[in-house]
Amino acid sequence: MNAHLPAYANIAADIEQRNARQREVVAALAPLVPAHALLWHREDTTPYECDGLTAYREQPLVVALPETEAQVAALLHACHALDVPVVARGAGTGLSGGALPNKLGVTLSLAKFNKILKVDAVARTATVQCGVRNLAISEAAAKHGLYYAPDPSSQIACTIGGNVAENSGGVHCLKYGLTLHNVLRVRGFTVEGEAVDFGSEALDCAGLDLMSVLVGSEGMLAVTIEVTVKLIPRPLLARCIMASFDDVRKCGDAVANVIAAGIIPAGLEMMDKPMTAAVEDYVHAGYDLSAVAILLCESDGTPEEVAEEIGRMETVLVASGATRIEVSQSEAQRLKFWSGRKNAFPATGRLSPDYMCMDSTIPRKRLSDILLAIEAMEKKYRLRCLNVFHAGDGNLHPLIMFDANDPDEFHRCELFGADILETSVAMGGTVSGEHGVGIEKLSAMCVQFAPAEREQMLALKRAFDPKALLNPGKVIPSLARCAEYGKMHVKRGLLPFPDLPRF
Repeated sequence: MNAHLPAYANIAADIEQRNARQREVVAALAPLVPAHALLWHREDTTPYECDGLTAYREQPLVVALPETEAQVAALLHACHALDVPVVARGAGTGLSGGALPNKLGVTLSLAKFNKILKVDAVARTATVQCGVRNLAISEAAAKHGLYYAPDPSSQIACTIGGNVAENSGGVHCLKYGLTLHNVLRVRGFTVEGEAVDFGSEALDCAGLDLMSVLVGSEGMLAVTIEVTVKLIPRPLLARCIMASFDDVRKCGDAVANVIAAGIIPAGLEMMDKPMTAAVEDYVHAGYDLSAVAILLCESDGTPEEVAEEIGRMETVLVASGATRIEVSQSEAQRLKFWSGRKNAFPATGRLSPDYMCMDSTIPRKRLSDILLAIEAMEKKYRLRCLNVFHAGDGNLHPLIMFDANDPDEFHRCELFGADILETSVAMGGTVSGEHGVGIEKLSAMCVQFAPAEREQMLALKRAFDPKALLNPGKVIPSLARCAEYGKMHVKRGLLPFPDLPRF
């Protein structure tokens, strides 16, 4: 029994060290915000222990909920002086662990910054605080016949600040672009609490244009407070094709054929048979359950433009082997088609205790190849996987179903996910499309990027945050982590990759 005493002593020492640090941080931050805006008791901070990636959890040291910009600046300044890590958090809908707390750091919740400051119908812009929901922007602009185009599936809950952090897309990103293409200006604070601006509401900005550096940086460079976005006119008409295929390869090739024909649909989504069955049982969208895979192809614009484009897409889809084509005949039917796609995640949640949603991107021409590869992986890892793709830009969302209460299943799920990411890179793709890297894809970054490339990313991080206090331990893996992953990769023997793992 005495042999265990040193281990127990170490645990007790770690707990006391954390408690002491917590007391120090609370004492420094308490004068800066109202009493109700600072949380540190376990029962109060537990709701912040993870984001949408619930497989990984960490208890934050302190949670701060500032109500004014001055409070944000003061909190950041105080944390920087104490060398305390800070993790900015919006609605917590992220799926890569980007808002996972630091156990010795402060989680900075920006939920109270939820005001729409201005909708300019003439300039077609909206200026909103970071905590405004994605869908709320379009709701506010609707009376002007305008809307905000990026529409992630979580748009009813996710915030614009989180969209900026992850460069979110959605089902209509093929035609209208990602967050980066729809944001004009971002205002926020550096890690030291200094005000900083990116972009401009004019056609150009003074100095270096660092907007594309900030958008998608996952909260590692600055804390976003206010965003000015572009608004676009609502189309006069939108219609959606549901195309059925009896073969995965035909369906994948149809996607490439549509784009090759010079057509840029408003949306182009693909679902496999297990996924269509799951969502049909959930929302009754009217999907063809006999199809091996289906495509949703949308056209929007004037009635004349839509009629012409729908006709061209039908021709391409039939030539590509579509076994059935149904075109929405009303707005209600169009929305029903999309309700199935938008509810793919909750539909999967009804079938499994847990699921892990992966996010990688491959060339469009390899869609069928990755689907067939995932099918083989299901047998290899003995886990089911439902597939839904932003097919137009090759962004995959395989949903691996598992039981987190079974350690072996969880381990196999992690291996399954790593295999999908590595296979995507081997096919000429990337490890992330729109969900970000966070902690989920840290090891996969070792596969895609060489040490020199990762060092350049770290150099950019240091330029903004020399102490590495903003969202540390995310996105860019250390050399040690990559070396360890290299050993595990060889041990598992997942893929040969003669020129990819550059450890």
